[in-house]
Amino acid sequence: MKMLVFARKSECSLAAVAPLDEKATLLRMEEQLPPVLSVIAGMVDLTGFFMLGNLFTAHVTGNLVVASALAVRGGPVNPAQLLAIPVFMVALALVWLIAEFSKRKGARLARLLLVVQFLLLAAVLVFSVVTNPSSNSHGLLAGVTALLAVSAMATQYALLRLALPGAISTAVMTGNLANTVLSIMDALSRGHPLMSADSGRLKRSLHLLFGFLLGCAIAAMAISTLGEWTWSLPTAMAALVVAVESF
Repeated sequence: MKMLVFARKSECSLAAVAPLDEKATLLRMEEQLPPVLSVIAGMVDLTGFFMLGNLFTAHVTGNLVVASALAVRGGPVNPAQLLAIPVFMVALALVWLIAEFSKRKGARLARLLLVVQFLLLAAVLVFSVVTNPSSNSHGLLAGVTALLAVSAMATQYALLRLALPGAISTAVMTGNLANTVLSIMDALSRGHPLMSADSGRLKRSLHLLFGFLLGCAIAAMAISTLGEWTWSLPTAMAALVVAVESF
């Protein structure tokens, strides 16, 4: 009888510990993943812009501005710039379906979507090395490469919203810049802060800004020497994140 009672208590203890471990893992991922993902986003965005016809793969709404400016000035419009936003939307919908059918949530869903992001970036790398799309940055091959990269960044954005809702987005640098400046102004103010109290907002926003800028700087230095192989940098980093989060 005592053994039965002890076994039931042990089962109850394990059941209580599991959610706590899952919550701790989720909090850790919300804190640590976004800065790393922002480096990947910076690499992908700059590489796509320089090698695929001035196309933004992470900040897709910027493509509307570029395409509109070219249309007004009479320059050639990259078709991929016009397709980037609808492809981004379709990719988000597909990621939602993956999340829905996987029945995963939280950290388990984050790990799955990290794998999806890696596979898409790996596809960009292989396709780029094999086809050399930058040789015709407005051609079909460049468009396919760009839209694969856009899909990878859509996966990253969906990952943060669906699996890590407490994390700051890596795809909205304008918002992160605004948070940084306003948080600094609140910190310097001698009166009452104008925004809701959040001591970690400035730190998190700065980490994402610096991460994105670091990714851009690394890609900019690599393009002249690595060419199409520059895509190996965000792909390798995505693979490293998958490996780290799998253990």
